[in-house]
Amino acid sequence: MTEVFQLHPEPDQYSFTFGGKEPLLTVPPGSVVELTTEDCYGGAVRSVDDLPSVVCRFPFLNPVTGPIAVEGAEPGDILAVHLAEVRPRRDWAVSSTFPHFGALTTTHTTAMLHDALEERVWMYEVDVEAGMCRFAARNSDYVVDLPLDPFHGTIGVAPDAFERIVTVTPSFHGGNMDTPETRAGTTVYFPVFVDGAHLSLGDGHCRQGEGEVCGTAVEAAMTTTIVVDVIKGADPIATPRVEDDEFVMTTGSVKPLEDAFRLSQTELVRWTQSLTGMDVLDAYQLVSQAGLAPAGNVVDTNYTMVAKLPKTVLHGASVYDDVHARLRRTGEDHLRTR
Repeated sequence: MTEVFQLHPEPDQYSFTFGGKEPLLTVPPGSVVELTTEDCYGGAVRSVDDLPSVVCRFPFLNPVTGPIAVEGAEPGDILAVHLAEVRPRRDWAVSSTFPHFGALTTTHTTAMLHDALEERVWMYEVDVEAGMCRFAARNSDYVVDLPLDPFHGTIGVAPDAFERIVTVTPSFHGGNMDTPETRAGTTVYFPVFVDGAHLSLGDGHCRQGEGEVCGTAVEAAMTTTIVVDVIKGADPIATPRVEDDEFVMTTGSVKPLEDAFRLSQTELVRWTQSLTGMDVLDAYQLVSQAGLAPAGNVVDTNYTMVAKLPKTVLHGASVYDDVHARLRRTGEDHLRTR
C-alpha cells in the first residue's frame, strides 16, 4: 500500500532558501505527497494596484514548500520526483514587470544610465475546467485566452557543501530553473547532496513562454501531488535531469547563457552515451542532429537551458530501470482513487 502524506504550510513555514532548514516532513521512498504552494509574490499581489515593489519585501520572494526529507537518500544517490498533478488553486493569477528585472531592461548586474521599464501588474482569470487563463492588455481592450500549462518554476534539493542558496537562483541543485518541462506527467531527477535530499518546490506557473522574458510567468498558487523515490547505484549526475513519456532532458543553470547551453548539452551527450553504449563522438553526433534546446529562463541570477532528446532514437533504452513509468502509474492510481 502506497503511503500518502500531506504538507500544507502555514505562512511562517515557507522557505526562501535551499539548504539550511530542517525538514517539515519526512517520508519513505515510494510515497505520495499532496501539498500546496504559494505564488512567487507570497500571495501579496491581488490587484493591478498592488505593485510588487510596494507589497513584497526582498528577500522574502519566491516561497517554497519544504524541505521534504526522503528516508534513505544519501549523497551520491539520485532523488526521483514525479509530478502527478499540478493544479492552480485560485481562479486568478498574476504577472508583472519588476524594476531592474527581466531580459529586456536594465538590471542590477547589467547596469545602464537609463531608467528601468515601468512596473506594471497584469491579473489573469484562470479557468481550470476550461483549461485556460485570460490575458487582458492593460492599455487597450485586447484580450486573448491562453491554454493552461501549469508547472513548478522552482523545484530542487539542498545544495552541496553546507550552502544555502536563495530560492530565486537555479544551480546544480535545481531551484528556480523556470522550465515548463517540469509539468504534470514528468519525473525530475536530482543529485543528492545531503542525507534525506531535502526537496522543496514552489513558484507555480499557469503557463510561461520559453525564457520567461519579462521576468515573471503567469504566477499562481498550486495544489500539487508528487511521488518520490530514491535511485541507488546509478552513475552520479551533475545537474537535474527530466523525463516524460517522449523525451529525456538535461539542464544547465549557470551564466553566461552559452555556458548554460553547453552544460545542458554536455550532460545530454553523457546520458545518451550511458543509455546507448555509444562512444562520446557518436553520442555527440546523435544529440546534435536529433536534439532540441528550449530555454528555461534568461532572467534569473543564473540562466537555465534544457537539452531534449526524443526517446524514439534510443531504441527502447531503460532509464533508471523505468522508474518514470512506475512512479507515473503510482501517481495515476492515487489520483483515480483519492
